[in-house]
Amino acid sequence: MSTATADDTRRLIAARGLRGFADGAVSVLLAGYLTDLGFSPLRVGAIITGTLLGSSLLTLAVGLLGHRSRRKRMLLAASALMAATGIGFAGLTTFWPLLAVAVAGTLNPSAGDVSVFLPVEQAALAQSERASRLTRTFARYNLSGTLMGALGALASGLPEAAARALHVDVHDAERVGFVVYVLVAVMIATIYRGLSPTVEHYGAPSSPLARSRAVVLELTALFSLDSFGGGLVVQSLLVLWLDRRFHLPIATTGAIFFVAGLLAAFSQLVSAQIAERIGRVRTMVYTHLPANVFLMIAGLAPNAPLAVAFLLLRMALSSMDVPARQSYVMAIVPPEERAAAASITNIPRSFATALAPLLAGAMLERSSFGWPLVIAGALKIVYDVLLLVRFRGVRPPGEP
Repeated sequence: MSTATADDTRRLIAARGLRGFADGAVSVLLAGYLTDLGFSPLRVGAIITGTLLGSSLLTLAVGLLGHRSRRKRMLLAASALMAATGIGFAGLTTFWPLLAVAVAGTLNPSAGDVSVFLPVEQAALAQSERASRLTRTFARYNLSGTLMGALGALASGLPEAAARALHVDVHDAERVGFVVYVLVAVMIATIYRGLSPTVEHYGAPSSPLARSRAVVLELTALFSLDSFGGGLVVQSLLVLWLDRRFHLPIATTGAIFFVAGLLAAFSQLVSAQIAERIGRVRTMVYTHLPANVFLMIAGLAPNAPLAVAFLLLRMALSSMDVPARQSYVMAIVPPEERAAAASITNIPRSFATALAPLLAGAMLERSSFGWPLVIAGALKIVYDVLLLVRFRGVRPPGEP
């Protein structure tokens, strides 16, 4: 890898980490912030749905039209939109304007990355890395985001602690989190400005998916099922469930998700080593399936310690499929179609996910029982089985 390319990889990984910190903080703050504004669980779910729906539409636009634009330019535009989103959430207090900002903006209420940045960064990473190292590179990329997301979740308790110490309104202190979100957007824009032309692909086809359409659409359908299940248990909704079910304060919940984030982050490094031995698809399924069993058990747990224990067990395994999945998609499509493939296969991680929080919010408004967790785990187990049956024989060149 050339020096310029190595620098691009470092920049993309650093940007992912900063976004992870901002997303980790606001994903924990969001439910409490909206509740303090007087919104019901159903309205909280609607705003979370709006954030994910807006991300899906932006991701779709990138997939269909982004092959005509420079990647660096798209990343800078996304950074500007991120800053505008933070300003909107910090300054608005009524439901409909906040819903509009949620739909049009980049706010991420989940523990993972479901934003317009993701497909562009994935394609840029794949462009600048050898195929044999893709899974390891994506593991480092996701480690950066997940680890910093864990730190963001831990930091989410600082506004409440500061409000109590300084005797100021908690809601005003929580608003600082969205100001930090704006500052992070400025910082990552500065990082993106230093990207070299190496991240671009100049031989873009006239059609975004000319040769790999069939396999990409099949994967997209399966990822849709997984993402719909994941949308029932995005981090903001888990915070809401833990509050309604066990009355856990934000500071405690933030510490829990900090530990969960650490487990998820470092498990992805192990994922790359497993994938090199048994292949990407088997790695995805064999780590994801037990994680979903633990999620269902957490939803059935009668007390907070058991629920938290099984959520942590789930998080120790649930992200191990991410680098394997990302590198698998990049490895089985032609280089000129990677941006479109990354974008279109990531649409489920925002669009299908976006359909679920409203349903989960309605469930939690009627009952504090963990129905969203139980249903999510069952749907994601079905996805695991279907993925293994259909794609275990579809291997990129050189894979075991």
